[in-house]
Amino acid sequence: MAVSLPLVFDPPRRAMPPRHIADLDDDARTAAVAELGLPAFRGKQLANQYYGRLIADPHQMTDLPAALRDQISDALFPKLLDAVREIECDSGETRKMLWRAVDGSTFESVLMRYPQRNTVCISSQAGCGMACPFCATGQGGLQRNLSTAEILEQVRAAAVELRDRDGEGIAPPARGGRLSNIVFMGMGEPLANYNRVVAAVRRITAAPPFGFGISARSVTVSTVGLAPAIRKLADERLGVTLALSLHAPDDELRDTLVPVNSRWKLSEALDAARYYADVTGRRVSIEYALIRDVNDQPWRADLLGKRLHGALGPLAHVNVIPLNPTPGSEWDASPKTVEREFVKRVRERGVSCTVRDTRGREIAAACGQLAAEG
Repeated sequence: MAVSLPLVFDPPRRAMPPRHIADLDDDARTAAVAELGLPAFRGKQLANQYYGRLIADPHQMTDLPAALRDQISDALFPKLLDAVREIECDSGETRKMLWRAVDGSTFESVLMRYPQRNTVCISSQAGCGMACPFCATGQGGLQRNLSTAEILEQVRAAAVELRDRDGEGIAPPARGGRLSNIVFMGMGEPLANYNRVVAAVRRITAAPPFGFGISARSVTVSTVGLAPAIRKLADERLGVTLALSLHAPDDELRDTLVPVNSRWKLSEALDAARYYADVTGRRVSIEYALIRDVNDQPWRADLLGKRLHGALGPLAHVNVIPLNPTPGSEWDASPKTVEREFVKRVRERGVSCTVRDTRGREIAAACGQLAAEG
């Protein structure tokens, strides 16, 4: 099977959105406030409004002098995203948002409520250049990287949605309407937008008033296997969970299902994952979309278990994901009997393995379905 779409690591040249306070680290925020001729304490005050109180409009910041609000709004709080469409399923427990940026780029995020946690799945790019043929996002191609602020605005919007619905904000553990978990599993390859994603993670996990205060252990960064970037992320010592999208235990099939495998082979991706586990002490999540008659054979389950046991041992956990349908795709999810046998065989090799609870299929909000149409 030939790979029909090229990998895109460098997105098309498109203007990034205007500077936003969420793009700035502590030093840059202090400098930006000084440029406006304001005292240094205003920087902390603005950060607290954004990250602590979830307010992105200075005109609603009652602790700011009214005379300063227009100036601060223009300089540090430009409107970045418009909500184009919102649809829900699971009795309102799963909600997908289509966003449009100032340049017309579109992308999606998904908010999922569970009994013990509330999770938002966010995008790091508009589109994706990794070209995985079973993924709607990958088939649509890459528009551009998202800015740090565009990433963080998805988090803030989810927290506001939960707060306004249930009367609480960001503060894990999840009770009522608190946002507790962030997964970089929306549109795009997070490690292909490395600097902005890492900056976003730092602000997601920083303690208030300089971040949302989400535990690093509750943040997951997914990748299709950009081995050098995985090692670099390990050295950041951020402590987030790494999710490696494997989808095949052999290079021949993975070259087709995950075209980045033509650059960094399976052994290189697993070596990088082991390095991540060793440096961080965190177990690596292995994502495996189970596709009928493609990657669900018993011998592939045996090989997957064998390779993961050798490469990661107890530091690997396999999430089997029943393939989610996408428009025009000839591929389908494996039958439940095949799925159960696959899981059993992986476990028999000494590797933890479970089937992921899939949310949002009927509104194209599940893994591999995000396409930002409309």
